[in-house]
Amino acid sequence: MGNTRGLLMLIIAIAAAAGAVVMASKWLAARSTNVNKIVVAAQEVNLGQKLTPEMLKLVDWPAGSMPPDAFKELLALDGRVTKTSLQVGEPIMASKLAPMGTQGGLSAVIAEGKRAITVRVNDVVGVAGFALPGNFVDIIVNTDQEEGSGNDMKKQDISKIVLEHILVLAVAQEVGRDATKPKVVNAVTLEVTPEQAEMIDLARSVGNLYLVLRNQSDPASMPTAGITKDILLDMKTPMPAAAVAPMAQPKVIYKTKTVAKAKPAPVIEKKCTRVMTGVTESLECF
Repeated sequence: MGNTRGLLMLIIAIAAAAGAVVMASKWLAARSTNVNKIVVAAQEVNLGQKLTPEMLKLVDWPAGSMPPDAFKELLALDGRVTKTSLQVGEPIMASKLAPMGTQGGLSAVIAEGKRAITVRVNDVVGVAGFALPGNFVDIIVNTDQEEGSGNDMKKQDISKIVLEHILVLAVAQEVGRDATKPKVVNAVTLEVTPEQAEMIDLARSVGNLYLVLRNQSDPASMPTAGITKDILLDMKTPMPAAAVAPMAQPKVIYKTKTVAKAKPAPVIEKKCTRVMTGVTESLECF
């Protein structure tokens, strides 16, 4: 009786195991039918770089989550140019590529209707090397402006943000980006509209340009009026000093001493007589 029970349990266990194997095989078969091959990057690819078969590979990708513009053949991407950077294992999609026939280089990544202009920078102007390809910057100009008119005209320093949310295409001669490695260079290439290119060219001829790094996810514009030295230092026109009344001079009173006038001496009248002596005449008074 005991042997029969044991044999029955063994048969049930074998049947359950067989059922699990059958279910697993069916699940794997279903999975294999819902997987397609797509092309992904086999190495890091910089924007503006021309693709070769060595840079790509085919991998299995679930059919339900396949990108709509993904590629399934390596040869279809031979010679195409990227307009964004690609990481290892990232699917190659048509939206990340320049139009067919585009030659490699910086010109391939410039958006339609835009232009590329290069600005000379140093470690201060270039935000200590943190302005990298793919980042967005504002441009600030420091110059002087004239105030007043005629003889009262004077110049005053002013700093003003003239352009906002400008894309950095390249630093020096490199279009690759590595956000973990700032690089101090002497030139930065920016993507701008033709009107913005004119503004930058004029701004760098009248003053000094500086780049201001901004958050890539913050496209909002914040117009400013600029700041002058008077505003920066909170300088105010001094109020005219209150008129000071002249001190009253002490009144000096001079005392005059009355001096009695001397009486004139009395005049004594004298009587005179003419005396003739021969031909000589004389006057005798007594």
